Amino acid sequence: MLRLQTPVDCGRSPVGISFRNRVTVIGSCFADNVGGKMTDLGFDVCVNPFGTLYNPRSISESLKRLENAGPFSMNDCVMMGSGAGLWCSFSHHTSFARKDAGEFLQNANSKLAEASAFFHASDRVIITLGTSWCYRHIERGVTVSNCLKRDAKEFVRERMEPEETAALLREIVGESEGKKFILTVSPIRHFKDGAHGNQTSKAALLLAADRVCTEFPDKCAYFPAFEIMMDELRDYRFYAEDMIHPSAQAVEYIWERFCDFALPQDERGLLETRERELKRSRHRMMH
Repeated sequence: MLRLQTPVDCGRSPVGISFRNRVTVIGSCFADNVGGKMTDLGFDVCVNPFGTLYNPRSISESLKRLENAGPFSMNDCVMMGSGAGLWCSFSHHTSFARKDAGEFLQNANSKLAEASAFFHASDRVIITLGTSWCYRHIERGVTVSNCLKRDAKEFVRERMEPEETAALLREIVGESEGKKFILTVSPIRHFKDGAHGNQTSKAALLLAADRVCTEFPDKCAYFPAFEIMMDELRDYRFYAEDMIHPSAQAVEYIWERFCDFALPQDERGLLETRERELKRSRHRMMH
């Protein structure tokens, strides 16, 4: 038979994800995609409690915050730019922004306490790395999760090397008791960095993830979402209208491959039952 694809062999993960696990999902837009599917299908999951995160430093700092549950303070509050009139922090997605700094802090710390308790009880963590490029706020000297629409002159753009990313991941995986990890690199392209910049960024993440999974083979596994998108789904019909994000069909396909990779065989029947129930719940009657 004529082959029209280059299949990516995922194998079976040494780190499984079961309906019996408590799973923290953190990282880029692809983490939102996978976490959203898991939420819809009834997995016990917490997805991006600070909002979408892209670079390894921000992901690392967020996981440390979940570990120590240190509350945010007024020193963390930042007024957004572009006349938004909203308060947020450099650790949060703008969906957390509020008109009043006190209101922002109350919401942020409430969500933090809830997510921290969930994280401590988690036995599985999925980390999706988006880009090696990050922005450091010059005055505060911190890498930001979000620039909050502030003046570009306030930031320095830096690319993390594989060694630094590997060191951060090594610390996360090595020091976490009772947790196992699945690492993945987001298939979403960051063309703001240019085509070449996107490729070097992803390459650095891939090298770092590979090193850490090699060092912790019983505790950490790599799922090739990026490779599936680049090799099996390389046609532009599998992209959304922006030609950057995977289409809904592509997300569904990668999700199915993830289930083949990580879900125990004895739970496939339960997964299929949940999927049928979800489709029925979303079906709209004509009359």
